Amino acid sequence: MSEVTLSEDQRDCYQELTNVAMGQAADRLARLLDAYVVLPIPRVNLIENSELHMAIQDAEKDAAISAVCQGFIGSGIAGEALLLFNDTSFQDLSSLMNYTGPLDRHAELELLMDVSSVLIGACIQGIGEQLEIHFNQGHPVVLGQHCQVDDILKSGNHQWSKTLAIEIHYTIEHVNIDCDLLLLFTEDSVHKLNNVIDFLLD
Repeated sequence: MSEVTLSEDQRDCYQELTNVAMGQAADRLARLLDAYVVLPIPRVNLIENSELHMAIQDAEKDAAISAVCQGFIGSGIAGEALLLFNDTSFQDLSSLMNYTGPLDRHAELELLMDVSSVLIGACIQGIGEQLEIHFNQGHPVVLGQHCQVDDILKSGNHQWSKTLAIEIHYTIEHVNIDCDLLLLFTEDSVHKLNNVIDFLLD
């Protein structure tokens, strides 16, 4: 198979698609939390497996994070979404979601799953709708709670050498909540995705 590449036009197109999907996801999160979600420009890059480590460490400079991973597949295109959640966010998150019980690990896990299902689900669905691909989503898996980035990476199963990484950093205005969503597509999938993108660009 020829080497995976990414032209400027393709990168712009991925950014546009992600912008729309990200907006839909942010809208759902804003409604869930009744708060304003600040949207950044998504970063789209082809990265080596070794660089994934750096991308995740760049994304989360905080000491401890919690992470959820969810696989998706459709029309021969597969990947996984990785949501990295800064641990200092739980206090604010629980008050925004009017959570009244004690904020123990179990409660945090529940909050983490609620947010990840909204963000990951809406984002993957939004990208799929624009590409006219129906993605089936696997069950979300918690990779770790209150742990270091290195621990999270050990539990991931990134077997490919090159991946298309789309990185989205979500923050909520006036509160200490921030999280990073990384969409990682397998190497084989990038060829197929690029073909779909080229069709859209024509």
